[in-house]
Formats: sequence, C-alpha cells, structure tokens
Amino acid sequence: MVIAKSYSCFAAIAVGLVLLLLHVAVVCNGGKTSTFIRKVEKTEDMPLDSDVFVAPSGYNAPQQVHITQGDHVGRAMIVSWVTVDEPGKSLVHYWSENCPHKRVAEGNYVTYRFFNYSSGFIHHCTLRDLEINTKYYYEVGIGHTRRQFWFMTPPEVHPDAPFTFGLIGDLGQTFDSNKTLAHYESNPQKGQAVLYVGDLSYADNHPNHDNVRWDTWGRFVERSTAYQPWIWATGNHELDYAPEIDETEPFKPFCHRYHVPYRASGSTEPFWYSIKIASAHIIVLASYSAYGKYTPQYEWLEAELPKVDRTKTPWLIVLVHSPWYNSYNYHYMEGESMRVMFEPWFVKYKVDVVFAGHVHAYERSERISNVAYNVINGRCGPSKDLSAPVYINIGDGGNIEGLARNMTVPQPEYSAYREASFGHATFEIKNRTHAQYRWHRNEDEYAVTADSMWFFNRYWHPVDDSTTK
Repeated sequence: MVIAKSYSCFAAIAVGLVLLLLHVAVVCNGGKTSTFIRKVEKTEDMPLDSDVFVAPSGYNAPQQVHITQGDHVGRAMIVSWVTVDEPGKSLVHYWSENCPHKRVAEGNYVTYRFFNYSSGFIHHCTLRDLEINTKYYYEVGIGHTRRQFWFMTPPEVHPDAPFTFGLIGDLGQTFDSNKTLAHYESNPQKGQAVLYVGDLSYADNHPNHDNVRWDTWGRFVERSTAYQPWIWATGNHELDYAPEIDETEPFKPFCHRYHVPYRASGSTEPFWYSIKIASAHIIVLASYSAYGKYTPQYEWLEAELPKVDRTKTPWLIVLVHSPWYNSYNYHYMEGESMRVMFEPWFVKYKVDVVFAGHVHAYERSERISNVAYNVINGRCGPSKDLSAPVYINIGDGGNIEGLARNMTVPQPEYSAYREASFGHATFEIKNRTHAQYRWHRNEDEYAVTADSMWFFNRYWHPVDDSTTK
C-alpha cells in the first residue's frame, strides 16, 4: 500500500511537470512555439488628447526632441526638434558633466507640406568633437522657451567595449505601443541606444496619411529619444507614397524629420549606412530602396563589408525591415529577393545577427543559410550554417495593425522560438566573444524575459551556439 501511494505521488508530480513544460512551449519540427495566449484586445491608436501626446508648455517650446549618432565612431550627435510658433534659432547649447563651460552649435531647419498638412519648423543640429563615454547636457529653444536634456556618448571603439542595445520595431502609437516603451524604459538591462528596425508612426494608416500622427509619435517617444540615440532603419510605413492624393515623393515625412549620418560611411542615401558603437559595427539596409546588382545600395554594401575590421569591432550587426526568414503567414517571403542578393555575403563575412521587423510578432532562428541553391540542384531548403547569422524578427512593438497570429505548421527546423506577443529586446555585448540576448514580453505590468540566448562571436569564438541542438 505504501509503495502504491508513493508511486501514485510520483506519477502525479511527473504529470504536473509535463503539463508545465507543455504550457511553456510546444516542441515542433523546429524549436519552440510558445503556447502563451495573449488576451485578444482591440488595437487602436491612442486618442489625440492622450497625456503622452501633450505638447510642452511655453511659447515656441521645442517638441519631438530626438537624437541619433552623428558620425561613424560616436564622437558626434545629431539633435533634432520641432518648433511650431516660429522658426526661432537652430541653436544647441551643450556642456559635459565634467566641464560646465557651455558650447554652442548651430544647425538649420526645414519644413514640408503633405496633402493638406503643413509641418512645423524641423531643426537639425550636429554636435561634434564630443568626448567618449561622457555625459552631456544640452538645451534647445534658445531665445524663447528652453528645454534641457542629456545623453551619454558611447565608449571608444574597442574590441572588448561592453554595450547594451535596445531593440524595438513597428512601434506605432497604440496603448500597446505605450506599454512596450514603458517596459523598455524600466528594463533592468538598461539599453544605452536603440536599434530601431523600421515602421515608426503608422501615420499612413489614417486618412490621407494624416501627418499630425507624425507629430504625436514624435512627442510620444521623446521621453526616450531625447536621452539616448535611436538608430533608424526605414520600413514600408515610412514610404508615404500616395499618388491618389498627389504625394509621389517617397519617404518625404521621414527624410524631413529624421536625419542619419549616412555620408560618414560613404552612402549616397539616408536609407542605408553604417556606424560603429563600442565593439559593434552596425549596418542598416533598406528593404524598400533598390538593391539589385549595380544599384547604389548593392554597390555600397559590396564595398562596406570588406571594410569591417573584426579586430576592432568584433560584432557585426545588420538591421533591415523585411525579414529574410519568417514562419508566420504574414509578409511571407517578402524579403526573399534581398536574401538571394545578399545572403552569400553575410555568410562570407560571418555576420553575427540580423534584426528585422515588418511581421508583428516575435521569432528567432538558429544559424542557417540557403546559399547552396542554384535553380537546378534542388537544394532549396535552409540548413545549419555556423558561419551564418541568427535572424531575429522584432516587429512586435504594438502598432495599430495588431498581432500576427497565424503561423506555418509545422514549425520549420530553422525556427528556434516564436511567439505572437508584443515586446522588445536587448542585446548586451559583454566582450569580443560573448553577448547575451533577451526578448521581453509585454505582460503582467512588467517586462517578462520570454526568450534568451548567449551569442558566441563568429570571428573570435565561432563555436556552435544553437539553442535547439
């Protein structure tokens, strides 16, 4: 009887453990498909009178303040803001924490019209010759209502320089978007810069691409963008191509509002460029600009990849909007033509990781490539390749179009983890050999770590870092 009771007890425990594991994830042909079911809620943009959209008080007060790296190596910062009453002065007063003497930089401003919308005065000013790893304060609104902010410059480019990147994509301006940004801000990993994989305001989801929604988005994200650089990639929602209302200049609102240091890396357009931060060399590509052979983007990338010095910047990171590998039934294979063009180079130069958006859910792949295919050999499936990058889709910021819920079944072998939830991620570089990646789900009023991986650098420590061995 005692033996029977003991057996019954152990059996119950075993069943309980199995049920717990099944709740965490379903093991498929590939890795894991999370069984977490997010509550189905209507996804809509926050009302225009929401507190996160409130303009700062005061005559001609600067608003929509945002910064991004202003050169190739982190010794410059582009400061941008908008004034609405009059142009005012495109001046920035700035000083380091260690030296109270104020310096002055002068920029310029632009305006644009889109259908029946007229923009405010959009200022851009580059602060140069900054000290590395230094806290700077800066003021904008000189002459009228001044506002003060601060930022940290990155450490000197060095193979063992630690640095933590935040990762956000397809954010929009819904209540879910607000939760994503709040969770990023409160993340204990504390990102030092955001790698943003495209699709910002989703203004084009409103009648006539209502550009007021570009203004509200700029005010909404200012609480982060004014204090740390966001590195911008463009998505399809930045195109704003609308011939039905005689708007035929692609990327018009984005190009007027968001400047990037593309010329510093020899690029001819702001949609593809590179920068170095700490121990990372970051390449930004454009899914919606021409990339076929002989095009400017193709020739730029062909020349850029051999310039990457892994002895100085071991971590080679690529941002692109449309994913090359995606096992959801949304935007399926939209990135295929770019993959065909560039994937052999990514394998040759051992890219560590590719971050994409576009699909409004989360997915992480193993290291795989599909470079053997040549039309007639039939080898058309992706296979394990330790020289290839990990592909991570992070287009789960919370925008108005809602979650992508339908997944291909069975889960492909290359897919390590996928989940239809909103969230953000961090990529924490420890040194030249190791980096820790975490994806955080937006639930339970705090950012839950739902997926994680230790990355082993492809140049310095190219061992198998698969998570579904």
